Amino acid sequence: MSKPATIINLVRKRLAHAALEFNRFTHRSMGAIRTGSAILSVLAFIASVGFIACVIIHTGYDHTPEEKAGLWRVIRIIEGIFALRVLYELIFRFRHTVNTSRPFKWVVDIALLTTLLPWMYPRSEHPWIPALDTLLYSNYFLLSAIGAYAGVTFCYGVMQSVGKRTNPSLLLSGSFLVFIFIGTLLLMLPKSTYTGISFADALFVSTSAVCITGLTPVDISVTLTPMGNIILAILVQIGALGVMTFTSFFALFFSGGASIYNQLLLRDMFYSKSMNALVPTLLYILAFTITVELAGAVAIYLSVEGTLGASADEEICFALFHSLSSFCNAGFSILPDGMSNPLLLYGNTSIYWITTVLIIAGAIGFPILVNFKDAVFNRARRLRDRLRNRECEMKNVHPYDMNTKIVLTTFFALFVIGTAAFWLLENNNSLAGMSVFEKLTQSAFNSATPRSAGFSSIQPSGFLNVTIFMLLVLMWIGGASQSTAGGIKVNTFAAILLNLRAIITGKSKAVAFRRTVSVFSIRRANAVVALSILSYVFYSITLLLLEPGLPTRDLLFESCSALFTVGSSLGVTSSLSDSSLILLSTAMFLGRVGIISLLVGLAGRRHDSTAAFPSDSIIIN
Repeated sequence: MSKPATIINLVRKRLAHAALEFNRFTHRSMGAIRTGSAILSVLAFIASVGFIACVIIHTGYDHTPEEKAGLWRVIRIIEGIFALRVLYELIFRFRHTVNTSRPFKWVVDIALLTTLLPWMYPRSEHPWIPALDTLLYSNYFLLSAIGAYAGVTFCYGVMQSVGKRTNPSLLLSGSFLVFIFIGTLLLMLPKSTYTGISFADALFVSTSAVCITGLTPVDISVTLTPMGNIILAILVQIGALGVMTFTSFFALFFSGGASIYNQLLLRDMFYSKSMNALVPTLLYILAFTITVELAGAVAIYLSVEGTLGASADEEICFALFHSLSSFCNAGFSILPDGMSNPLLLYGNTSIYWITTVLIIAGAIGFPILVNFKDAVFNRARRLRDRLRNRECEMKNVHPYDMNTKIVLTTFFALFVIGTAAFWLLENNNSLAGMSVFEKLTQSAFNSATPRSAGFSSIQPSGFLNVTIFMLLVLMWIGGASQSTAGGIKVNTFAAILLNLRAIITGKSKAVAFRRTVSVFSIRRANAVVALSILSYVFYSITLLLLEPGLPTRDLLFESCSALFTVGSSLGVTSSLSDSSLILLSTAMFLGRVGIISLLVGLAGRRHDSTAAFPSDSIIIN
């Protein structure tokens, strides 16, 4: 045997022996390795929070060179913690990492390790590939790689907390509270506003954004800077889709790790048919949202191009922000006077129809969208099997469930009735002097916006009292469940009407579309209606006590708008005291998370008593 072959065989034997010894070491030290992995996971989660804080501090404040250098040192320490965790997992838990990670997680890990190159190799004066050298040694690549790893780590940490059997209602409420507080601090950053903002105003605006209401005591167009508008848009998007949608998407899609409890909880939250369809359902919801918002932005930009007296960049920003605000039913606008701006009201009709479509798309509800997706995919699979001469799967006789049919029927019936009623009531008042098409446009727009969006093309303070009352009813009803809309929801309103019809006709059960509405749904609908009325009475009386100098009609309208997360106002929001703003902030929070859901979460689940008590009747006329 030649000398090189002998050396190669010797190296192979030593490597095999080293691998065997390493496997023995890891097997004997498995407990310590797992403990080390857990410690690094906790440190990585803390570091991810620290990185987010560093980005906020760096972006929101002006800094001296010494302060910037200090922030970069902290970021480098965070980079080291992340890199140590990645290397530790690759060395000691490689097999576990391969089994539980998704491809994108590997990309993020490799990108993070690549950021260590400047630590090991100084930048060459004559690189082989100049473009690649510029990318790898740039701060943008460094921050992007660390940010991606921090985002995945943070979301995975949140999902791990869900796995601790946290009550879903309290988890949802707590996540909204956290983002309301974070949003308040972000809006108070010096670079977020032109002239500063008080804590009460910042808290109110942040709550209004996260709870997708739209009420604001300050003029957004002149108070918030472009950075403040971006913060506001992010808060609106998070509030509309829900914090758990984002965190679960990142944790499941990028990391691949989730307990069975996580998956069952998220399946119920997003109405997925099975746990296997959970990630596709999340992808569908996010993709649908992004697609509709981008399409709406393009349509709005084409409708306002060259009509606002602004630059192309400002018109693009307006289109993007307004499309997001419309689909999320938020009601915020960065244009002075919002949708009642004379340049829109008297020079652009198409934007009102575009906004109406976006509002309806957001208020329909994600369960209906998921039902549509399942029905379309089922038909597509059957068509594919027919074209390939394969045996088709069984046809779904009822592709659309009862909830979808009830929501669509009730939603559009209310929309048509509201449009007709607004036209008839305001024809000789706020609609006077408009053409027939303009009256139809404004009637349809003002029938859709009170359901949750909160935009105002015509100032509501000029409406007739009977119109105001009609708007209060529409605000109370709102949109569909599990949507971006507020109110008691059309599902609840429809269940109450079906139960009323059953009682009047002497039937023992509420029936719709050849299906029986469950007793649990009827009981929950009754509870939601009762709590909504009691809550509205409480907030209205309290607001009247706090603001005795303001008109009663305006305050009643304001409390209804806040509690049912609508955002319309008769013009008194800016005149409210700090105590009233905090009061209405709690109303918006309760309206967004759902009073009954919060009460169920606080009370906890209790099993029914095994004892069966005799029934008796209550006299009800």
